[in-house]
Amino acid sequence: MKTPPLTRRKLIKGLTMGSMVPLLGANLIGCSDGSDTLAQDLVDALFGTFEHGVASGDPLTDRVILWTRLTPLQAGPVSVAWEMSTDAAFADVVASGSGTTDEAVDFTVKVDAQGLRPGTRYYYRFHSGDNTSVTGRTRTLPAGAVAAASFAVVSCSNYPAGLFNVYKEVAAQDLDAVLHLGDYLYEYSSTGYASERAEEFGRVVQPANEILSLQDYRTRYAQYRTDADLQAAHAAHAFINVWDDHEVANDAWREGAENHDPATEGSFSERKAVAIQAWYEWQPVRPPADELDIIYRRFQYGELLDLFMLDTRIIGRDEQLSYSDFLNGEFIDVEGVRAAFGDPMRSLLGDAQRTWLRDELGQSTARWQVIGQQVLSGRYQLPAPIMEALDPSIAGDDAISQGTTAVLAAIDAKSKPEAERTPEEQALLDSAIPYNLDAWDGYEYERDTLMTYAADMDLKLVMLAGDTHNAWAAQLTTPDARIAGVEFGCASVSSPGLEGVLGADAAALFSPLVVQLVDDLRYANLSDRGYLYLRFNADSVDASHRFISTIDSPDYAVLTDKTIEVAVARNDMLLL
Repeated sequence: MKTPPLTRRKLIKGLTMGSMVPLLGANLIGCSDGSDTLAQDLVDALFGTFEHGVASGDPLTDRVILWTRLTPLQAGPVSVAWEMSTDAAFADVVASGSGTTDEAVDFTVKVDAQGLRPGTRYYYRFHSGDNTSVTGRTRTLPAGAVAAASFAVVSCSNYPAGLFNVYKEVAAQDLDAVLHLGDYLYEYSSTGYASERAEEFGRVVQPANEILSLQDYRTRYAQYRTDADLQAAHAAHAFINVWDDHEVANDAWREGAENHDPATEGSFSERKAVAIQAWYEWQPVRPPADELDIIYRRFQYGELLDLFMLDTRIIGRDEQLSYSDFLNGEFIDVEGVRAAFGDPMRSLLGDAQRTWLRDELGQSTARWQVIGQQVLSGRYQLPAPIMEALDPSIAGDDAISQGTTAVLAAIDAKSKPEAERTPEEQALLDSAIPYNLDAWDGYEYERDTLMTYAADMDLKLVMLAGDTHNAWAAQLTTPDARIAGVEFGCASVSSPGLEGVLGADAAALFSPLVVQLVDDLRYANLSDRGYLYLRFNADSVDASHRFISTIDSPDYAVLTDKTIEVAVARNDMLLL
C-alpha cells in the first residue's frame, strides 16, 4: 500500500504577525497574541536557553519566517517571546509576539512575521525569561524595479569531514539571501562516509548510529546547529532551502534509497516521513498549504529575477540507473544504457511538479529565470573507457592508470579534425555516456524537454546545482544545439570532492582536461571546498566560485576566485 502524503491536519487559527508557529509532525499549531489560552500557557510554561542560534528564511515581500530552538531548563512547555526591529539596537520595534513550544516539536519555534516592507533589512531576536538569543538579520524580497540582487549558493555540509569555514565566509558577505541546495546534513554513522578524521576534529557525529528514527534526525540536526560558523551564517542572512538525498538517505528516490535496506531498517516511507518532519522543525522554511513533502516554490525579486526552487530528489524521481547493470563483461553496454536513460517515461520531477514548473516559467516576465535544485542539468558526458575507470564497481586496481590513458587518448582524438581521426579515435569519442546517472543526464528526455522549452520561450535561464561537491560552469543547450541557458554547480562546504577518489594531484590535473572533453563545459574545479557567489543585474550575471584553503583548521585563506560573466547578446544567453 502506498503511504499517503504528509498533510497539515490542523489549520492555524489566527495566524497573524504575532503568531508562534511550532511544527508538530504533520500538524501545525498556532497560538495568537492576546488569547486566553496563550496567557495561561505563558503562566504555566518554564524558560529555556538558546543553544542553537537563530535563523530566518523563505522571505516574501511582506513577511519572513523566523526560527529558533529552546533548550529547556526543566521538563514541560517553554515560554518564548520575539521582537523585530529596523535597527540592531531595537529602538524601532515593528513587530513582536510570544508563545510556547514543547517536546512535540523538539522545542523548535517558528514565527511567520508579517506586515513588513519590501526590500527591507530587519533585525530580530528571541527571549525566554532572562535569556536572550543572539540578534539575527534578515531581508524581505524587493518589489518593482530592482537594480541588483546577490546570493551565496551552498550545499553538502558534512560535519565530521571538517570545519565549516565556508559558512564563516558566507556570514561575512553582503547578500540578499543564501540558497542552500541540500545535503545540509548526512545520515551516516560515526564510522561512515568522510569520518576518518572526525575524532581529530572533535566532530564525531551524534547519535553514533546511522540515523533512522525521528529522535535520531533531531539529534543530528541539533549537533550540526551547535556549529558556530553555521549559526553565524544563519544569523547573518535569510536562507532559502531545499533538501537533497542525505536529509533522508544516500541516493534517495521516490520509493527508496541506496542507503536504506527495508529488511533491516524498516519502511522507507516511514523513514522519509520522520526525516521530513525533522527538516521542517529545524529549518526556517514556511510549511506549504497541504502536503509537507512538496517543497517546490517561487520567489520573486521584483522585475529582476524569478527564483524557482525544485525537488529533483524525493517527490517524483524514478530510481537511478547504475552502470553496473549494463555491463558486458568488463565493458559498459553503451547502446543499452543510452536507451535506458533516454526513456521518455523516466522522470526526476514527477507530473505535478513538471506541470507547475512549465506554467510558472511561462508566466515569468522577470529579466532572469533562476532554478535552484539539487543535481547537474547539463550534458556532462565522457567516453565510456573513462567512465569504466571511474566506476568503483567496474575499475580494477589500476583504475587511475586506465583512466589517465583513456583521458589522454580522448583529448588527442578530440584535438584533430573529424576527417583526420582514425576509426578507433572516432569510436572512442562516440562512446560518450553520462558522468553521473544520478543527475539530469540519467533522465535525458525530461531534461531535453525543459531545455527546449527554455529556448523556445527565450528564457534567460540560470540553473543552479549542488550535490557533486565540485564546482562547475556550463552552457545549457537543446538537442539541436540551441542555447537554452547556463548552469553553475557549487562546490561543497566540507564533503570531499573528486580528489577523494582520484587524489588531490590527479583531481587538479583532471579539472582542465574534463573541460576539453565535455563540449558544453566551460569550467571545473574538482579539488577545493567553497561556495558560489552570484550577482544579478539587468544586463549580466557575475558568478564567482570562491574557495577556501582548508577545512582542517580554523585558520584558512580564501583562494583566488574564478569569476565568469553571463551576458545577454543577440537575444541569446552566452557564457563568456
